[in-house]
Amino acid sequence: MGNTLWVVLAIAALFILYAIMAFNNLARGRNQVTEAWSDIETHLKRRYDLIPNLVETVKGYAKHESETLEKVIQARSVAMSQSGGAENHTAAENDLSRTLKSIFALSESYPDLKANQNFVELQKEITDTEDKIQASRRFYNSMVLSFNNRTATFPSNVIAGMFNFKKGAFFELDESERAAASQPVRVQF
Repeated sequence: MGNTLWVVLAIAALFILYAIMAFNNLARGRNQVTEAWSDIETHLKRRYDLIPNLVETVKGYAKHESETLEKVIQARSVAMSQSGGAENHTAAENDLSRTLKSIFALSESYPDLKANQNFVELQKEITDTEDKIQASRRFYNSMVLSFNNRTATFPSNVIAGMFNFKKGAFFELDESERAAASQPVRVQF
């Protein structure tokens, strides 16, 4: 009887130790997802700050393109008003990226704008920021994948369920961007 008690206590102690380790691993994963999202938000804020300067620069050269500029400002406002994680930001950020591309396309129609040093510098900064957003998005999605795997696989999914760890949302392309990404690039000379 005494040995049985020790075996039961040892098994209980092992379960408690495993539960503590699994909980800590899940908590670390959730914190990594939060940190990765914070990195994305930092780059998004930088992009939001650059857009008004870009719009003002373009206004001086492309007076007849007010509709395009208004779309960019509206998309920026919608994106800035989003709160929470990736699930709330994805569509707004994808829309803002599309409208920014339309401004850069305008420069082809306005050679003076294309030659403007301020526009060129802003374009470089926004392009650099977009690259950083994409890199941060990839890192964030890898952290979400790792965390989601922990919350979905046995036996850590039992601990995740007990302590209400929820799966993270990926920061994904919307359907129109997916379709565009799947099309071959057209090069014309």
